[in-house]
Amino acid sequence: MNIQALLSTHVSQAMVLAGVPANCEAHLRQSTKPQFGDYQANGIMAAAKAVGVPPRKLAEEVIKYLDLQGIASKIEIAGPGFINIYLDSDWLAQQAEKVLSDPRLGIEKVTPQTIVVDYSAPNVAKEMHVGHLRSTIIGDAVVRSLEFFGHNVIRANHVGDWGTQFGMLIAMLEELENNHADNMALADLEAFYRQAKKHYDEDPQFAERARNYVVKLQSGDDYCLSMWRKLVDITMAQNLTIYKRLNVTLSEKDVMGESLYNPMLPEIVADLRAKGLAVEDQGAIVVYLNEFTNKEGESMGVIIQKKDGGYLYATTDIACAKYRYETLGADRILYYTDSRQHQHLMQVWSIVRKAGYVPDTVSLEHHMFGMMLGKDGKPFKTRTGGTIKLADLLDEAIQRAESVIESRSPELQGEERQRVIDVVGIGSVKYADLSKNRTTDYIFEWDHMLSLDGNTAVYMQYAYARIASIFRSANCSEEQLTGPIILGHEREKALVTRLLQFEEALSTVANEGTPHVMCNYLYDVAGLFSGFYQDCPILKAENLQLKQSRLKLAALTAKTLKLGLSTLGIETVERM
Repeated sequence: MNIQALLSTHVSQAMVLAGVPANCEAHLRQSTKPQFGDYQANGIMAAAKAVGVPPRKLAEEVIKYLDLQGIASKIEIAGPGFINIYLDSDWLAQQAEKVLSDPRLGIEKVTPQTIVVDYSAPNVAKEMHVGHLRSTIIGDAVVRSLEFFGHNVIRANHVGDWGTQFGMLIAMLEELENNHADNMALADLEAFYRQAKKHYDEDPQFAERARNYVVKLQSGDDYCLSMWRKLVDITMAQNLTIYKRLNVTLSEKDVMGESLYNPMLPEIVADLRAKGLAVEDQGAIVVYLNEFTNKEGESMGVIIQKKDGGYLYATTDIACAKYRYETLGADRILYYTDSRQHQHLMQVWSIVRKAGYVPDTVSLEHHMFGMMLGKDGKPFKTRTGGTIKLADLLDEAIQRAESVIESRSPELQGEERQRVIDVVGIGSVKYADLSKNRTTDYIFEWDHMLSLDGNTAVYMQYAYARIASIFRSANCSEEQLTGPIILGHEREKALVTRLLQFEEALSTVANEGTPHVMCNYLYDVAGLFSGFYQDCPILKAENLQLKQSRLKLAALTAKTLKLGLSTLGIETVERM
């Protein structure tokens, strides 16, 4: 359920009855301190200015019409005109009962939109590295959240599978196949790519053959297309292995490579010229944008076709946006790429809007993110300064998790032990990234991410496992709990209030693409449960009714942690 939306509706209605224009918002927010209640309406000051009434006087008038009987135990005016709302314990208990019995925790599906989400985007003939991690896991967390609300989400894995480099890659693959060495060499895509580049730079005959293959590939030659397809398939097979390890929902059918848009490019260039948006300049075709200027104050030009006839990333991205609206029917298009691409996308979208390819009613959103840095504050690299392969990073995460589990839970054996190690290792890497605001750079620290203290995946997973342990000790299941939820202790009320704010956190992730909001929410829940567990005995409660009530709160906490982590693509285990 969404308490914030419910209260906002009530306050907005009261404001209208008090004479406030309907376009003035209530601005309902969760209170930051208990002394200010559970929620606070902050819209009175702006509304008072609009109607020419002192804020406090208007707040008094709004409260006259604010009917929260049965929902709030107290409503008060604070400061110049803030309205503080204290939720009623009995009402909270009733809502908790409803949410506990619902697998979706009281969250209803919304009117669906078609939302295209562009994320991951590896390159063909290159292995995924740490630079792909943020796009892949942030994008996937948002996709999961959007789908949970019922949206039609189209995953778009914008794979770099086209361009002049494919001439040399096809020529290299041809040599390997002639020497019956393709499988061995392609097991290490990076080595294959380096070898192809070395041949291209040092062997004129190889370079000439590679250039000819580029022309043939772009003209649809069957042989070149078959070799190209082999390179794409080999690369994506390796990438899909990484996605599976990461518990990411991308599949083969989600690949929408640059090659998909290649047939559209000549038509787009011709259309932009016909509309007077693109002009010829020294043999190249350029779109000049007045809203972007260089240091001299001159309009910046975006080249969409080079003088040799070749196309650029901008041309492909124009076609990409056009395709996503016209063919996929997108209502909203989200891009998860790093912040360095922001100006490029803004320029592309400016052209797209001016050309009428995507109307203003369709949202184009760049959910950019910062970089993963080492402890030295520089981009995260190997000790020798090389790029860290994503597979190697995950291998190390598993090794480190194994040490943690071995020291803490030596009783775990066999498949269960390996399962816990995998869940903890992969979850720790993902959570360490997702828990940071995506717009900022962050320091990658192994010691912190596998800590049982602080805002880490291990802390969340342990909190969930601890609740499972409580139920094993109680020798009962949630279904056997029959008594009502009773909120007699302040710790119980605080926990339930936060548990009922799950939908608010998930809505923020879906609307703003900020998974760290869910991480912070789950950390709050785990911390509140810890305080509740310490001050409110569960298994040794004063009576059976209280024991059942507190077991229900534990069950709701576990369900919330599990569902919340699952929206982030992080798994839980029953024992740790």
